[in-house]
Amino acid sequence: MVTYQRKDSYYHKAKLAGYRSRAAYKLIELQKRFKLIKKGMQVVDLGCAPGGWLQVAAKYVGSSGCLVGVDRLAVPALDFQQVKILQGDVSDAATIAELQASLTRPADLLLSDMAPDTSGVGFADHARSLELVEIVIDLASQILKPSGGMVAKAFDGPDLNELIMRLKDSFEEVKRLKLKSTRKGSRELYLIARRHKA
Repeated sequence: MVTYQRKDSYYHKAKLAGYRSRAAYKLIELQKRFKLIKKGMQVVDLGCAPGGWLQVAAKYVGSSGCLVGVDRLAVPALDFQQVKILQGDVSDAATIAELQASLTRPADLLLSDMAPDTSGVGFADHARSLELVEIVIDLASQILKPSGGMVAKAFDGPDLNELIMRLKDSFEEVKRLKLKSTRKGSRELYLIARRHKA
C-alpha cells in the first residue's frame, strides 16, 4: 500500500521556489511536454486557488498576455499586471459573464485543476471529477476560440473513456497523461485537448 505524503519532494521544491503550491510543477511538466502556453495568449485557469498555476502561467503568457483565474475561494492577488482573479462558481451564469468580460477576446487556452471534495469512496469521487470536466467542456463552447485548447484534471475510473469520446466531439486531438509530479498512489490524470472545433 502506498503511503500518502502531503509534504513530498515537490512540496519542498515549491516552498523553496516561492510557488504557492506543489501543483505548480504539474503545469510546468505539462508545458514542457506540450508547449501549451505562449506569449500573448488569453488563458483561463479554473479552480485556481491557491495560485500555483497562475504563478507559472503568468510567466509564460508574459506582459502582453491575459490570465484570468477563477475559484470559489478567495485567492490573494499576485504581483503580475496580466493576472486577474475572480471569486465565483464556474457553473454560475454571473461568474461566466464576469469571466467573459475579463477577456479581451475568446480564450486561447482553458486550464482546469478543479477537483471534487473527496469522500474516500473511489467511484463517487471519480464520477464527481468527471462532472467537473463536463462543466469545463460546456464552458469551452462559450469562451474558447476555434482551434483553442483545454487541459482538465480527472480521476481515473470506468467512465473516463466515455468522457474522452465526448471531448473528441469537441476537439480534434485528445490525450490523457499521468504526470510524474502527481503524488504516488493518486488516481488523478490530465486530459489534454487541442484544436477546438467551435
